[in-house]
Amino acid sequence: MENLEKLLNKEQLEGVLTTEGPVLILAGAGSGKTRVLTHRVAYLIAEKNVNPWNIMAITFTNKAAAEMRERVDRIAGEGSEGVWISTFHSACVRILRRFADRIGYKNSFSIYDSDDSKSLMKQIIKLKNLDPKKYKEKRFLGQISDFKNNLIDCDEAEKYLKGAEGRLTAGIYREYQARLKSNNAMDFDDLIMNAVLLLKSDKEVKAYYNDRLHYIMVDEYQDTNAAQFELIKLLSEKRKNLCVVGDDDQSIYKFRGADITNILSFEEHFPGAKVIKLEQNYRSYTSILNAANAVIKNNRGRKDKSLWSNRGEGEKVRFRQFESSYEEADFIADDIRKREKSLTADYKDFAVLYRTNAQSRTLEEKLMMAGIPYRIVGGINFYQRREIKDILAYLTAIENPDNDVAIRRILNVPKRGIGATTEGKIAEYAAGRSLSFYDGMQLGVENGMFGRSGKKLSDFMSFIDTLRTKLSFHGVVGLVKDIIEDTGYSEELKLEDTDESRARLENLDELINKAALFEHEINEDEETKDLPADEKLSLFLQDVSLMTSADTGDDAENHVTLMTLHAAKGLEFPHVYITGLEDGLFPSQLSINSDDSDEEIEEERRLMYVGITRAMDTLTLTCAKARMVRGQTEYMPVSRFVKEIPAELLDGRVEKTSYSFDERADYKERADFGFKAYVPKENDYGSLAYGGIYGYSGNAKGQKRKPRKKKEDISLLYTKGADMVKSSLDYGVGDRVKHTKFGEGTVTEIKDGGRDYQVTVEFDTAGRKKMFAGFARLEKI
Repeated sequence: MENLEKLLNKEQLEGVLTTEGPVLILAGAGSGKTRVLTHRVAYLIAEKNVNPWNIMAITFTNKAAAEMRERVDRIAGEGSEGVWISTFHSACVRILRRFADRIGYKNSFSIYDSDDSKSLMKQIIKLKNLDPKKYKEKRFLGQISDFKNNLIDCDEAEKYLKGAEGRLTAGIYREYQARLKSNNAMDFDDLIMNAVLLLKSDKEVKAYYNDRLHYIMVDEYQDTNAAQFELIKLLSEKRKNLCVVGDDDQSIYKFRGADITNILSFEEHFPGAKVIKLEQNYRSYTSILNAANAVIKNNRGRKDKSLWSNRGEGEKVRFRQFESSYEEADFIADDIRKREKSLTADYKDFAVLYRTNAQSRTLEEKLMMAGIPYRIVGGINFYQRREIKDILAYLTAIENPDNDVAIRRILNVPKRGIGATTEGKIAEYAAGRSLSFYDGMQLGVENGMFGRSGKKLSDFMSFIDTLRTKLSFHGVVGLVKDIIEDTGYSEELKLEDTDESRARLENLDELINKAALFEHEINEDEETKDLPADEKLSLFLQDVSLMTSADTGDDAENHVTLMTLHAAKGLEFPHVYITGLEDGLFPSQLSINSDDSDEEIEEERRLMYVGITRAMDTLTLTCAKARMVRGQTEYMPVSRFVKEIPAELLDGRVEKTSYSFDERADYKERADFGFKAYVPKENDYGSLAYGGIYGYSGNAKGQKRKPRKKKEDISLLYTKGADMVKSSLDYGVGDRVKHTKFGEGTVTEIKDGGRDYQVTVEFDTAGRKKMFAGFARLEKI
């Protein structure tokens, strides 16, 4: 191994060398915790001569697990591939694939994702004749997830829930679990709960893993829930060589079941634990860290620590307060463009963070008008897109025909004349005989129970059988191609011939690429290359089912990143903006009004801390004096989190604005039409002047403004605010033009939109499109 003393600071080195007994490493933001974990694994192998087979490292995401695997392999070298590096869910799948039969499942069980669970719950709601408008599947699934995260089974839930509604929920929970069991399926929460059940109920299985796992490491320990805590406790029970790494100040997932007491009470749970603090930050300037420390120290439920850095002081944290959210967004768009030029930065160096997704709309409009490329993190996951889920449902049905959700999803996809009435008859027939949907369909067809639909159902089942046979000859990637082609799925999309259908075809091509890569990797692995085709398919579906949206993205794209503060955790950017810093928004009004207000506010303060510590070089905090909230314009006081930062640490001051009743009424009246746009100060940002949000001008201190007369232009004017040089057009109405995406077309209308022209083009293949000239970059032909 390399010289650890040269690679690590004193505290990091202590974390690597302290291998025996329980260890809690409190790793502050940007303190190099991944380096400690990977070198710790390498040290155990190279210096302590521990068999890699006896080491386990658990993370929360597939991406983090893959990165750790790559680093460990690079540092430790040959032989390190035996280390069990995994996410919680993947680890539990691996355990259950081997021993699920000991708790009443087949080892080939299916894994239900969130959509599968919703579909199953809808069926149960319908079966129980509940009003779907009143009883939503999300409500029941959320309660059931909470129960499972806290290891509360159906029997315990019945004791816990009271009253008619409680008894209903308990009954739904029991029916949901029974359906999962009959389908030989588990949802994501079941994976951990059932692994815990297995380890608790089967001494032989527990002894096997206790004997195998000599050293266990857990990353992001502050995000663990009760079930994950119990799993780790059971796996480490014999030797107690457990090292957890986390930061209580970054515990922000209470809404997902995370229990901060797991890390705060670690020494109580594991007596004799060694606590090591990593407080040196390698990411940010001192000015940013001082602001973060000032905010988080107001939390009482935390372990004492303070981040510091050798990078230098850096710029002060900027604070800017605006009349409205539109003005706030104007400033951000303009500031990013100016800084991108003056700091010779790339757009990918900038991130704009906000508390709620709804805040992105105004920011998007302003960035678009400024011609700044951006990407919103948190779009639809590849594996959640309709066409992908359809093909995966076919694969699941081939692997496990007892999976009702998969079978029912593809029963009439693409359309084959099997309607909802027939589907309902099959479900009723199967339920009455305690059969899976597929078995009920098969038996019903044999007994002539479905009339004229019987032939279509028989053809469907024969088709599934044919595909299952093809799996043996064509493998996983061949089967994916067969499904796409033989079902007529691709042909249907080709005939549709729209931008959307072409995008969906591209998605299907990407699924084929995924299957091909998977098959190549599995055929290169000595342990899996000789597995039967059906087992390879199971592994493929397992791999896909464990993917999350956080694992996707193209790091090479040059765009500003827009995301919620929750989505930003674990990331870093040279230049960060945190927007909407107002009481009622951040912290949220829900937290402020909560019965557990102190606890909720502390959670939000940790979220603020996470946001601040994403910044490497510069940090800008912004807020608005008023913004639209649930359709109403409300005056917004500055966030208490901003006020917790000492004035000497900020560039900019918090204005002590107070409004009388009449002043606030006038303020809100004017807000219905929008406030003036941001006008940058010449000495700070140049001499650019801006028009108002809706074509207004002047100040925001009470002058009445006249809206433009043309009411139909309101949507155009609404997007004004970011400075944009009006395009000079070399084409007119009637001219032929070319667009990089939509191809050739004819200009049918040109409107003056103020800072730019709005051009309407009738494209030959893409139809009518309206766009701003500067953004469209049309070429005359």
